[in-house]
Amino acid sequence: MFAFYFEITAPLRTPVLSVVPIRALVDETFKVLVENLSPGRPVTVRSLHHSEDRDDWEAYGHYISDHRGTVSVSDDSSFGGSYSGKEPMGLLWSMRPVPGSRPGLRLRKRDITSPLLVNISVYSGHEGFRDQEPLASVVTERWYMAPGVKRVEVKEQGIRGTLFIPPGPGPFAGLLDLWGGGGGLLEYRAALLASHGYVCLALEYLRTSEMKSGKNEQLYFEAAFNIIKFHPQVMPDRVGLFGLSMGSLISMYLAAESAAVKPRCCVCISCNHSYLENYNKVRTDENNYTIWRDMGLEIVRKVGKISCPILLVNGQDDQNWPSVESAEDVTKLRAAGKEHLLTRLTYPNAGHLIEPPFSPHFRATNFKNIITNEKVVMLWGGQTKPHSDAQEDSWRKILSFLQLHMYSSSSPRAKL
Repeated sequence: MFAFYFEITAPLRTPVLSVVPIRALVDETFKVLVENLSPGRPVTVRSLHHSEDRDDWEAYGHYISDHRGTVSVSDDSSFGGSYSGKEPMGLLWSMRPVPGSRPGLRLRKRDITSPLLVNISVYSGHEGFRDQEPLASVVTERWYMAPGVKRVEVKEQGIRGTLFIPPGPGPFAGLLDLWGGGGGLLEYRAALLASHGYVCLALEYLRTSEMKSGKNEQLYFEAAFNIIKFHPQVMPDRVGLFGLSMGSLISMYLAAESAAVKPRCCVCISCNHSYLENYNKVRTDENNYTIWRDMGLEIVRKVGKISCPILLVNGQDDQNWPSVESAEDVTKLRAAGKEHLLTRLTYPNAGHLIEPPFSPHFRATNFKNIITNEKVVMLWGGQTKPHSDAQEDSWRKILSFLQLHMYSSSSPRAKL
């Protein structure tokens, strides 16, 4: 007589992963939920993006499922990974190149007519997850350009740029979007601003033949401003300037000195209202990262002539420009009796590249020097978590500032 014994085990559960919304603007939050796990199971939730430059970027958090077998990235704490603690959007803002990637990378979307695709996956355990097949995966779309936004290439009057027009007949407020000293035509911020209700012109200005000639630089910007101002869907008295780094220098110069440019308001991120000189004071740190902030500066001392509201956004760990010091100097508006026009946002441990929310932080990246044509690794500064918090907080306040001064209303505008 033989006795047979059978061990009865619980059937393996198939995890269910959801991301809501699965399609959204890049400045909108999402919720990542893993269900149908065993209670108390350790898992890793990972995001992965293959960039247009063919580099892979990732972020990940280590979690333990609750008594219901659920992990909510929005509500639960990560026990480690590229972020820790309760961070609903950590899977985006803490993205970094995967191990073994090229050094000095920066993630930027160039083709804004297509989404930034992010693969969200869940893996078993907290170790060796890159060598596993995921338990479940979802691809989510992050867009800079909302449905109905029009993209129009501009090649008139010697101007090179791209105009983004919100859906609907308008009329809309307008913005001239000016990036910094890296040059090139960058469209993603202008597309996002158009998604929030502004006709926005992303302008290239460092590599055009008109600018390289060294003649009539101010006329170039004035012509670009007028393209927006006289667009049939734009309210001509409601056109503003939006600049980062060198773009903020140009914005402040135009607002102070140009008779043709009368902006409704200005947003200046990592501002510098100075002309560069004494380039020999550029230095490098122990990692051979280039630091510009110690260069001698010739201050443009006519900020008191600015007569529109200005929002200054600065990080206290900016290693590229002396932007906090420059922002202090702008308080000369006080002496001109115009202190009421100035709003300042200053963020501890944030760096130079303050971008739309949930963008990855880059402390140092590859950079082509426009003065020497030399390729360097530029030190921008900032620590990942406080810098990311600064991006989220400042963007919300930038949109409120624009809404107040461009539309005279605090009501929110369109979402995707």
